[in-house]
Amino acid sequence: MPASPSTARVINDRLALRLLQQEGPLTAGQLKQLTGLSRPTVADLVERLTDARLITVVGEAGAQRRGPNAKLYGIVADRAHLAALDVRTESVSVVVSDLVGAVLAEASVPIGGDTGTGPAVEQAVTLVERVAKEAGADRLHTVGIGAPGLIDPVTGELRDSSSLPAWHRRLVAALQERFPEARVNVENETNLAALAEQRDGVARDRDTFVLLWLGHGTGAAVVLDGSLRRGASGGTGEIGFLPVPGTSGPPSALDCAGGFHSLAGSAAIVELAETYGLTVDAASVPEPLAAGVVRAAVALVAGASGEHAGDEDAKGSGASERFLDAFADRLALGVAAVVAVLDPGCVVLGGEVGQAGGEVLAGRVEERVRRMSPLATVVRTTGLGGSAVLRGALLTARDAAQDELFTPPDR
Repeated sequence: MPASPSTARVINDRLALRLLQQEGPLTAGQLKQLTGLSRPTVADLVERLTDARLITVVGEAGAQRRGPNAKLYGIVADRAHLAALDVRTESVSVVVSDLVGAVLAEASVPIGGDTGTGPAVEQAVTLVERVAKEAGADRLHTVGIGAPGLIDPVTGELRDSSSLPAWHRRLVAALQERFPEARVNVENETNLAALAEQRDGVARDRDTFVLLWLGHGTGAAVVLDGSLRRGASGGTGEIGFLPVPGTSGPPSALDCAGGFHSLAGSAAIVELAETYGLTVDAASVPEPLAAGVVRAAVALVAGASGEHAGDEDAKGSGASERFLDAFADRLALGVAAVVAVLDPGCVVLGGEVGQAGGEVLAGRVEERVRRMSPLATVVRTTGLGGSAVLRGALLTARDAAQDELFTPPDR
């Protein structure tokens, strides 16, 4: 059935706004060409969107052109302000952007493990208020939060977990109370990282892939046929609980010790490196210790293959090669299990550790998976690293805000 006039207007408006989001400012003529709509229809939607304060004239096209046809229309970026949070076990990072996603202010704050629940929540909320003020945002329209743990697929709330700080769950309610006009959404951090890689990272050419998060802990996000899959209880990708050989025993429902986490979590990576004589000073690296160890090993391997490498480089390279081989062996166990069940065709090594390992680590894992599985699988290194969570949270906040605002009221 043909769309009603009001429905057609909404569809046309959203199409035009999406084009302005993707392409930047456009003239009415360019909108006509890109949408395929008639000139009167485009003139009507431009007037409607301007009246709704969604678009405005931002300049003219061409130095020699003047008049109505030269007007460049762009989205009113300050129509709404958005916040995104990356909530870690011992820190919170915040960015505030405008409606088109341009970052206006950002900051982070450490939150020690011995900080009480109330003070930790207050630190995080105060940080959001401060960053919003620095961005010139009088109010926040949408807040996107990335956090470790399970998100209840029915309520959308962060579920209780004995392994995570209590302030994580309290933070969502506190933000909603402090910013009552804002829509507050929370999503698993690994899922957000996958969405960021899909939109802006190394998985842009993939409708189906798995992101293996390698940071303080381990996790996986599954994207099938372009859609993120969360599972019946929101637990798709809890790969830390995957039973694997080489651990002290199987994991339990309350503790992933004994699962894949025991082989690929940050503490396990640092311990493995130490067995090969590889250590780094925590105070000397501006990243998690596990990522620093992996990055140092990759640098030693690359340095030893250089033109001016010496005996010391070769010695350090040998230990680094063996460490990276052993680490790749561990990662391949988890990747091969995922491949056997999902056949994603592509696995992205994400997080700070995945970024630190780069192509050196990704290539080793791919080689091992190729020997273990008949299913062709490419292994890529993240293009976004640890910033993927914050980027994903901002993308989801922007999408939610635009979904609401890009539907102007019918006149």
